[in-house]
Amino acid sequence: MQYKILNGAVSYDGNMVLENVDIEINDREKIAIIGRNGSGKTTLLKAIMGEVELEEGTGDNALAVIKSGKPEIAYLRQTPFENENEKMIDEVRKVFSELIFMEEKLQCLVDEMQVSGDERLVAEYSNLNDRFIERGGLTYKKEYQTMIRKFKFSEEDERKPVSEFSGGQRTKISFIKMLLSKPDILLLDEPTNHLDIETIEWLEEYLKAYKSALVIVSHDRMFLNKIVDKVYEIEWGETRCYKGDYSAFERQKRERHLKQQKDHDLQKAEIERLTRLIERFRYKATKASMVQSKIKLLEKMQIVDAPDRYDTRTFRANTQPRIESSRQVLNVSNLVIGYNEPLAKVSFNLEKGQRLGIIGGNGVGKSTLVKTIMGKVRSIDGTYQWGYNTDVAYFDQQLAQIAGDMTIFESFSNQYPFMSDTEVRRALGSFQFTGEDVFKSLQTLSGGEKVRLTLCKIFFSKPNVLVLDEPTNHLDIVGKETLENMLCDYAGTIIFVSHDRYFVSKIADRLLVFDDNEARFYQGTYSEYEETRKPREIEMADKPQNKTGGKKYTSPSKERGKIERRLEKLEGLIAECDENLNILGEKINSDEVCSDYVKVIEVQAEIDAITIKQEEYMTEWAELSERLEELCNN
Repeated sequence: MQYKILNGAVSYDGNMVLENVDIEINDREKIAIIGRNGSGKTTLLKAIMGEVELEEGTGDNALAVIKSGKPEIAYLRQTPFENENEKMIDEVRKVFSELIFMEEKLQCLVDEMQVSGDERLVAEYSNLNDRFIERGGLTYKKEYQTMIRKFKFSEEDERKPVSEFSGGQRTKISFIKMLLSKPDILLLDEPTNHLDIETIEWLEEYLKAYKSALVIVSHDRMFLNKIVDKVYEIEWGETRCYKGDYSAFERQKRERHLKQQKDHDLQKAEIERLTRLIERFRYKATKASMVQSKIKLLEKMQIVDAPDRYDTRTFRANTQPRIESSRQVLNVSNLVIGYNEPLAKVSFNLEKGQRLGIIGGNGVGKSTLVKTIMGKVRSIDGTYQWGYNTDVAYFDQQLAQIAGDMTIFESFSNQYPFMSDTEVRRALGSFQFTGEDVFKSLQTLSGGEKVRLTLCKIFFSKPNVLVLDEPTNHLDIVGKETLENMLCDYAGTIIFVSHDRYFVSKIADRLLVFDDNEARFYQGTYSEYEETRKPREIEMADKPQNKTGGKKYTSPSKERGKIERRLEKLEGLIAECDENLNILGEKINSDEVCSDYVKVIEVQAEIDAITIKQEEYMTEWAELSERLEELCNN
């Protein structure tokens, strides 16, 4: 056990946010913390960090915070950097400042040994070099370069000062630094925000292999299913633990609720039966002993409470279109989208009732396409044409349409001036804006509240086409499920952009996939697309080129054979490097070499060269192994 909180509570200004927190974090556990927006998930992370003061909760135990040793805890957040003018690469390298210092010291020792034959320098170099290798000195550069590329930063980005990056990119830089630091307990608050699907999938694999404890707050259900093995739910201020991933949590919660309700109902019926029996025979002498036994039975009975009601507060709306559109809803032909430079050429047809999911990396043109077909951005070339009788409603992920000093009530009334105050209140109430909430200023609203207000306006207009750009951002899991159900019941046509794979797989019946400056139209669900998705090609150094300059076709079976032969050769080369490194390791520590600084430098140079070559072999081996696995699965 590394960390444990018993009966903790947190309050702000006299209001209890968390009433009874029990949480245990063990070595290598992957834990999810879930709950509604405002339930206290982020507050719990801050309490684990020690940034929020805990008080005794409403449970039976005394407040206790128990730690094994002094675990290093890291928490991902948006924080200012010490020096905004620091280059991004230098900011990332700060994680390895100790190794960089050791590396510089080793070079200084080499320089000193070249002008002095002092044996103490040789011994110091040998000892420092051992520590350097033991702490990952030979691989740390490869490690941070891999991380930077996986988070979609280029070599040019590495040289930019931190001040030139957006808020989302700065969060990524902070994330890279935290992952590289490898703390004992890693706390992540919505780590998939600002990440595209490809990066999320890579992050899943990285976190699954993460060797320390991990605590994640996330509304991404597929992400949680891929990673976590324990779930803590915060509901009505209390935590409850469930073993397994998110799907297991849903099943266990439902089963626990049903069992407790059944046990409660059975006990209630038994209490009523015993009570009737006691009242019936209370005053009959011949039944006195029986009555007393039943009274004692009631007194000893452990009462089974009714299960807590689910916190299922959510929004609702009539989603049926006001009018029907024509069969042909949208025709896009050779549409070139972009601003100063073309991003992609797009072609597809969409008919009434179809649901198009638009997916791809960040910055490839997904939102630009949506803005283009909505007339917000001019196309570079090509055409798009909406069908007859289409009534289109647009959800903009930037939510710019509800910025300002107006209240919620005024914002809605301005869009629907023909409605009475009672009708406005009823419409807003269906999206959880009740009582005095309707007089909140727009500038004070949370992200989730802005999404709900925008959706309220959209659905009240009853369009027959919905164009939605990242509609699930800022919604909690219950909100996402509500929107999914509404869209599944919707009879109109849907075009939407999303990085939420669970949401995409639930809604879309066809996809537009942006990749490598092209947009491919796929007629099928996300699950079907995943099964048939072509694995990315790995550039092979020895790949023969067609003399005519055309692409040479290689069948999957031939490619598998070629990869298997190369993997076998690489394994031999890696083993050979290991053998040579062992020989050189013994040589550099021998009496003959240790006493001669020139020989130490020569042998160390050989070790460095072989180590670099071995890393290259191992990198190629890992890439080819992944490629082979993809080929075997298709």
